[in-house]
This record gives sequence, structure tokens and C-alpha cells, in this order.
Amino acid sequence: MNYTFNNDVPIYLQIVDIITSDIVSGKIAPGEKIPSVRDYAVLFKANPNTVCKSLAVLEDNHLIYTERTNGKFVTCDLDVIKSYKEKIFNEKVNDFLIEMSNLGYSKEEVVKRIMEVK
Repeated sequence: MNYTFNNDVPIYLQIVDIITSDIVSGKIAPGEKIPSVRDYAVLFKANPNTVCKSLAVLEDNHLIYTERTNGKFVTCDLDVIKSYKEKIFNEKVNDFLIEMSNLGYSKEEVVKRIMEVK
């Protein structure tokens, strides 16, 4: 896969977002071992230190955990995963509504238009 990073946001945060999305979407299952730092560095074409920083954030957020000598794994806590999925959903919807508001649409108009889409 070829990733293009935005220069306005630090790469490590963009990597956090990509891996978080993979976790909440089920692309990486709860309890599944994630790729190594080196594998992610190759995948993202990023410095291994950048990947380490990203994985540290994910671990701080309890989305992954480390098993000594075995690697890093996705949390098995489905409540944590669900919470992040809801957080991402709310952020995306709010961003969309702000964009539509900037175009002159009210929330009610947006909902009506969405309901009309087939």
C-alpha cells in the first residue's frame, strides 16, 4: 500500500490515525499481533523512530499492548475499540457538518439531503 502524508500534520500522528482506523474497522482483529516497527517503517516509508513514537501513542491510548519478547498486540478490550470508533465517527460527522454550514446548509437541510441520497 502506498501512503501519502500531509505536511500539515506530524507523520507519527497520521500513522496513529491509520493504525487506529485499521483497529476500529476490524482490519486488525482484537488480540491480533501487529507488524513490527521495522515492518511498519517499510510499509509507511517512515523512520523507525517515527513508527515507535506512533506505537507509543497507541499503547498510551490502550489500543495496543506489548507482550515482552512476543511483540505488540491489539487490545482485546472491545469497549476501548468501540469508544475510539465512536470518537472517530463523531469527529468526522462534526467536521462534515461544519463544512456544510460554511456552504450555507443547516443541519436539518443536511440530514434531509442525506435521506434523499440513494
